[in-house]
Amino acid sequence: MAQQDTPLQLIQDVDAATLERPLAPQGHPDFDRLVRTIWRLRQEDGCPWDKVQTHRSIAQNMIEETYEAVDAIMADDVPHLREELGDMLEQVLLNTQIAADDGEFTIDDVCRELNEKLVRRHPHVFGDKVAESAELALERWDEVKKIEREARGEAGEEPGLLDSVPISLPALMQCQKISKRAAKAGFEWETVADIWDKVTEERAEFEREERGTEAAAEEFGDILFALVNVARREGIDAEEALAASNRKFRRRWSAMERLARAEGRDLETYSTDELNVLWDQIKDGEHVAPQTKASE
Repeated sequence: MAQQDTPLQLIQDVDAATLERPLAPQGHPDFDRLVRTIWRLRQEDGCPWDKVQTHRSIAQNMIEETYEAVDAIMADDVPHLREELGDMLEQVLLNTQIAADDGEFTIDDVCRELNEKLVRRHPHVFGDKVAESAELALERWDEVKKIEREARGEAGEEPGLLDSVPISLPALMQCQKISKRAAKAGFEWETVADIWDKVTEERAEFEREERGTEAAAEEFGDILFALVNVARREGIDAEEALAASNRKFRRRWSAMERLARAEGRDLETYSTDELNVLWDQIKDGEHVAPQTKASE
């Protein structure tokens, strides 16, 4: 089922029914003003920087703005989140305006196709399917997504199971998606203990390789891949787990720097043993007075 195959009448009926609900969102004049502002920046007498941008030139910006928004979410910083979501929206609109200038698509195409996909992939809301839990809702989504992939494959080669996992995702996040899909297809260990055995096996293979070689790096990657599978089976989001550890390390290191300044020294002047003493001091202090999420 291609995106344009969603019946227009269904979309209209869904929207009409939604509009009847109290407090249903309607006019968004600020959104239209924002679209026009982005358009204006790309005009002949617009901004020299905006005028020369391409999809590729601002691709990294999209990633950076997304991570800044995630940082605001994890810090429970609502005002900052509002600002960062605006920056993300700017990237969407700028990419869309670049596409419109090149005759590829418009913001209306983006909104229409997204709306059609949301209606199509929520048959338990807009159709006759049932999903009484978040897990079942995801199953419905995947069912429709599979039908879409099969429809696209009718005109050519059948898409692979992993083809829709973006290779531009951070490696850890990409690994989670790859392993989850492979496991769902039956390529899975029986127990978590079996995966830990795999971790041990991969470490042994790493130890056999000469240090500093590509082969050693590849084997180390296999260790990480196996560990991500441990996390998956334990219900842990590996990306967030590592991000939390990063935040904890940053927090503790900053506290060590403050202690060092209080002693009139720089951390670089401390020995390894002294640094470990400082670290343990900060760590013990956290156990006495746990840090809040916002301070992370």
